[in-house]
Amino acid sequence: MEAYETYLESNQVRLMQDFLELCSIPSISALPEHSEDVRRAATWTENRLRAAGLEHAQTFEAGVHPVVYADWLHADGRPTALIYAHFDTQPVDPLELWNHPPFQPHIEGDRIYARGASDNKGGLFTVIAALEALLATRGTLPINVKVLFE
Repeated sequence: MEAYETYLESNQVRLMQDFLELCSIPSISALPEHSEDVRRAATWTENRLRAAGLEHAQTFEAGVHPVVYADWLHADGRPTALIYAHFDTQPVDPLELWNHPPFQPHIEGDRIYARGASDNKGGLFTVIAALEALLATRGTLPINVKVLFE
């Protein structure tokens, strides 16, 4: 088993708690009454990228909603990948079709049910966890990375 795999396995509980915390933020960008929740999701994402070891993590105001940028640019002569994802979610209506409150993550078996868990907070968090694991175990990445999350 690679060191990064061991890292992910040994930190699975913490990483799961972090992901569930992100899923609990009702970052519904289409509803103006949730604009502060979208900003809270941006702040959460910025802080989490910084904790994962990325650099220059910052939130930019970009029109109605914020955009979060971070990078790691120490792989001299190597390509740079731009990774995009979003932390906002769609509205939850009709609410009566949900079996559990949409922003109170619910685990059944090996599935997490929460608004945005798969589209796209799951993809966003997978990137953060993978970069964290590589930086924590190798101290480096094989390529340069820029992330842009909105």
